[in-house]
This record gives sequence, C-alpha cells and structure tokens, in this order.
Amino acid sequence: MSDQPWTIESIRDALGNPVLAQRFLGEINRAPAHQLLAVFAKWERIAKDTSAAVERGREIAAAEARGEEPAGEWIDGTERVLAKAERIRARDVA
Repeated sequence: MSDQPWTIESIRDALGNPVLAQRFLGEINRAPAHQLLAVFAKWERIAKDTSAAVERGREIAAAEARGEEPAGEWIDGTERVLAKAERIRARDVA
C-alpha cells in the first residue's frame, strides 16, 4: 500500500481473500469500543504482511519470467517434507 493511512476498507481489500475479509469485518464490527484499536492494529499488521507477501511473489514471478533465480536465500525443504509425509503415512497405517 502507498503512504496512505490504513482504513477498514483498505485492510479489507488488502486481505484479498473474501473469507478472511469477512472474518476481519466480523471482528471489527463486534469489538467493544475499548478493543477497537487493538483489533484494528492486529488486522492492519495482517494486511501489511499480506501485501508484502503479494509484492514478493510478484518479484519472484518476474525474476523467473526473465529466467533469473529469485533473490534471497532459499532453503530446500524437500527432505523435511518427505520425512513428515512418511511419518503421517506410517501413522495412518497403524
């Protein structure tokens, strides 16, 4: 988001997912007056993180489209994921 202050509408839009946006609206609408700022701040952080992740994804996609490696340090989690999948399969068989 630009330098504009966050609003309920901009947070809703930045969330990008209708279910998540509805959850936000429900929480902000049900919050007691003394908790409004805390609820707003929580969702503002979520919206900022979501916007940053979307921008990072676009940068990665653009780099890959140019045939480049995405910037940053990448950790190959293949072995960890395969090991966890094996543990789950073993548990389901037992």
